[in-house]
Amino acid sequence: MTGDVIYGAYARSMNITGIDLTAYLVRDPDRAVAFYRDVLGMTPTAIDDQGRGAEFTLPDGSTFGVWKPDDAATGGAIMFAVEDARAAVEYYRARGLGLSDVMESPVCFMAFGADPEGNAIIIHQRKTRD
Repeated sequence: MTGDVIYGAYARSMNITGIDLTAYLVRDPDRAVAFYRDVLGMTPTAIDDQGRGAEFTLPDGSTFGVWKPDDAATGGAIMFAVEDARAAVEYYRARGLGLSDVMESPVCFMAFGADPEGNAIIIHQRKTRD
């Protein structure tokens, strides 16, 4: 490979294919969830069982969330969809993006990093549903 030229299936696994979630990082997730639920009338579609936040899937299929991170960070977060999280993390690390190791949840694989302004970037691969 030369420069940024990547060929075949390898290239597709690194390409960002969409946005799976946009979110605000909050200090008080209960207050934030109540605001979006009670003031804006959005119904939570996933609520974290540890009280860290919730997600709201909107009628157009997009998902918005409010989450309290482990550190005191606030700001924005975006979850970029990829076909292969592990390959994408390797690729983006080589390009200078600091990313965590890939973590697995019951529904996805994800790795966490940040842009130069400190906004969260999450590389995200949904698991296929059988």
